[in-house]
Formats: sequence, structure tokens, C-alpha cells
Amino acid sequence: MPLRVLILGGTTEASLLCRALAGDGRFAPTLSLAGRTNVPALPPIDCRIGGYGGARGLAAYLRERGVHALIDAVHPYAARMSHNAVAAAASAGVPLLALRRPAWTPVEGDKWTIVADLAAASRALGALPRRVFLTVGRQELGPFRDAPWHRYVVRSVDLPASTDLPPDSVAIAARGPFDVAAEGALLAAHAIDVIVTKNAGGEAVRAKLDAARALGIAVIMTERPVKPPAETVATADAARRWLIARHCALRGA
Repeated sequence: MPLRVLILGGTTEASLLCRALAGDGRFAPTLSLAGRTNVPALPPIDCRIGGYGGARGLAAYLRERGVHALIDAVHPYAARMSHNAVAAAASAGVPLLALRRPAWTPVEGDKWTIVADLAAASRALGALPRRVFLTVGRQELGPFRDAPWHRYVVRSVDLPASTDLPPDSVAIAARGPFDVAAEGALLAAHAIDVIVTKNAGGEAVRAKLDAARALGIAVIMTERPVKPPAETVATADAARRWLIARHCALRGA
């Protein structure tokens, strides 16, 4: 019997895990996406797009589909979904593994200011006009509309609605991974003074931080929200090994 796996995704690690499981007869994986991206990059497995109606709805889905294992591989800032996953897995009696990539940490040469949230990031830009590279997602630009004296270059996977953008801004639609040379060229072309970003971690979009260090550009970094306690691994390969152990346990049951 294949192990029925639900992967709550939206990260590079989730995609890597899905590709690792695709075609492996030991597993019947389904990738679940929230639907925040207009054209998501879908791996070659079954996919489900949309919410569940909270922890109770997710628990009902786990029971109805006979899911054997739940993988929480959502974005580091999707704290509510992670809390729902823990509650739903406990309610449905389904083993849960959190796939959480480590946060970025500053190294010598970095000029970081760490703040609690995006409202604090907007305030940290200060009263004098600055040229800001903003990579916080297209749905969380509100705090920066309250600081219209800055000039913004806004990058996200999908273009924001024009009404969501700060008044003086340029929008760029792009999907990582990015390389350091291209990021440095982008920062230089727009004469960026400061980067505002979330501490997403991982390798796909960290090149902007390496480029900022090389160019002496400041970074305003928001702290991660607190995630609930759970058995945790940092890589897709470690998650795959955990699932193999679950499959062996199921086969021996």
C-alpha cells in the first residue's frame, strides 16, 4: 500500500520533496497550495489549490482522504497554517513533520537592521527619501504606502495591483532563484540605498543579501513569526527519509 502523503507547500523545499516522491510507488503524494500565486510552478504529482477552512477543515480532509502523513512545508511566514497543521494532525491522529529551512543570519560585512514586522520596517526607513528594494510579497505593501516619500522597486512573483503599490514605485515580476551578479546589477541600476525583506531563509533568493554585502547596501530584515513545536527537519532529503520510515512502518503494520 502506498503511503498517502499531504504536503502543505509553497516553498522550494516542498517542490524538491514533491519531485523526489514523484514516480516512487511507495508514495501517493498530494501537494496543497494556498493559491496566493497566480501561476504556481507545479510538480508532477497531484495538486490541490485552496484553503481548508481552518484546522477543523484540514483535519476533516485528512480523515476523509485517509492521509497517512502530513508534511508542513509552508513559507516561514505562514504561521497560521503551521498552527492549523499541528492542530489538525493531532485531531486526525496523523503523523506530522515540519520541513522548515533555517533562517538567514548576518555575517561580517552585513549592514542589517532587524525589526519585528513590516510596519516597523517602514518606520525604520526614516524621514529622509531613500531608494528602496522591496521584496516582501505583493500582498503586504500597505505599510510602505504610508511612507510615500521613498522611491521603491517592488519585486514579487506576480505583479501587484497598481492600487496596492506605494506612489513612487517600479514593479518587477520575477521568480527565483537569482544569482549574485544579476542581483548586484539590479541594485546598481536602480541606485538602491536599502533592501527591505523578510527572513525567508534558503538559497533561492539569498543572492540579494550577498550582493548587498558586496555593495555596502543596508538591509532591513523582519523577524520570523513563531511557529508551533513539531518534529522538524531542514531539507527535502531528510523529509523523504522520514517518509520512507513511515512507509516501512505502514507496510509492517
